[in-house]
Amino acid sequence: MNKDILIANKIARAVNDAGGCAYYVGGCVRDKLLGIPSGDLDIEVHGITPDTLDGILDQIGHTREVGLSFGIWSLDDSDIDIAMPRLEEATGRGHRDFKTHVDPYLGTEKASRRRDFTVNAIMENVLTHELVDHYGGQTDLKNGILRHVNDESFAEDPLRVLRGAGFAARFGFTVADETLELFRCMQLEKLSCERVFGELAKALLKADKPSVFFDVLKQTGQLDTWFPEIKALIGVPQSPIYHAEGDVYNHTMLVLDEAAKLRLKAKRPLYFMLSALCHDLGKTVTTAELDGKIHAFGHETEGLSLIKKFLHRLTNESDLRKYVLNMTKLHMRPNMLVKQNAGKKSYNRMFDESIEAHDLLLLAKADFYGSVSNEKEPYESTEERLHSALDEFHELMSRPYVAGADLIDAGLTPGEDFKRLLDHAHKLRLAGVPKKEALAQVLAEAKKS
Repeated sequence: MNKDILIANKIARAVNDAGGCAYYVGGCVRDKLLGIPSGDLDIEVHGITPDTLDGILDQIGHTREVGLSFGIWSLDDSDIDIAMPRLEEATGRGHRDFKTHVDPYLGTEKASRRRDFTVNAIMENVLTHELVDHYGGQTDLKNGILRHVNDESFAEDPLRVLRGAGFAARFGFTVADETLELFRCMQLEKLSCERVFGELAKALLKADKPSVFFDVLKQTGQLDTWFPEIKALIGVPQSPIYHAEGDVYNHTMLVLDEAAKLRLKAKRPLYFMLSALCHDLGKTVTTAELDGKIHAFGHETEGLSLIKKFLHRLTNESDLRKYVLNMTKLHMRPNMLVKQNAGKKSYNRMFDESIEAHDLLLLAKADFYGSVSNEKEPYESTEERLHSALDEFHELMSRPYVAGADLIDAGLTPGEDFKRLLDHAHKLRLAGVPKKEALAQVLAEAKKS
């Protein structure tokens, strides 16, 4: 039994002695019933006053102020959140526009009525492990159905559309028809970019098939506000010779699901998944039919402005943007170099330009498997060649090379021409020229200026 469960039992016993009852609620109950690991433990305490609960928690550990005015506590050195039953009244259209009323005597039925989905409304008595399920969550969980609890309260929080799409992707749920209809009526404009990006990140990092997240939003007409660039992929044609899967949207979703199989190997998993999502946005502005064939020449560069706009809407994380833009620009090159039987210099230039070469090769693999073609050859030999080239590049970069200090030791003074000389030295390094020979060539170049 882990530390948090021991603490939860200690809290529950003290609450029980004070005349109340403690329940596990939300995702930890759902995940336990699904047989999957759950991180945080959420406990809801009924039947005692907030002051009494505050005193109990003070005896158990130092309390962090999560939201005491809303009846929420957290303990240091644990992943346990403790709350009291509460009613929430919408005061606006935003995710935080709620007025909260704490009511420890509300009862389990009314308390669980404010939950989003039936599978998240199941409660478990901490001490007896008895399940309290007023809204059929166990049946829906067994049948893989995602169904909202209450029309009125659900519609007050538009973030639940994204949460629902994320749950469908992460757990393989089918969204109930009545819940899909409710999704269609909800407005997402007032959501903060932080909350939207948070739900997107969960889907990209936790779902086996992140495509389901976007498919649910597509089905309910909810791509427009936050993901218009993804919506624009729908209906954009591709060459049936190489892309029998259909339009660019279908291809992107297949690539996204292939990337999900590889994300644990990526150095930056979230950045990698966003690159898979964005890699073909440029096809919306470059796709054309020439001589009866469909092409999207230059889409890997023409799409960069669209990606900037897309990412700017969701996050201000500059490193993420640089990574995704770099990956998109280069995503076609690995497989193309193999197909062209390119030499070492071409591979070295590509890897040198790449922010994260290891992840670039993963993206190239996902892109390959994300297309359906009868003419496709096995990828194993391509992958072997790429990784061999990357190993050779790493070995090359480990060799001694000409640096600024070498030029200074040779008598050169840093100035306007210094960068040009160092760039020349770097090109010689990528070409595999030994340091001594490269230094001689750089000094000879310096004499020309």
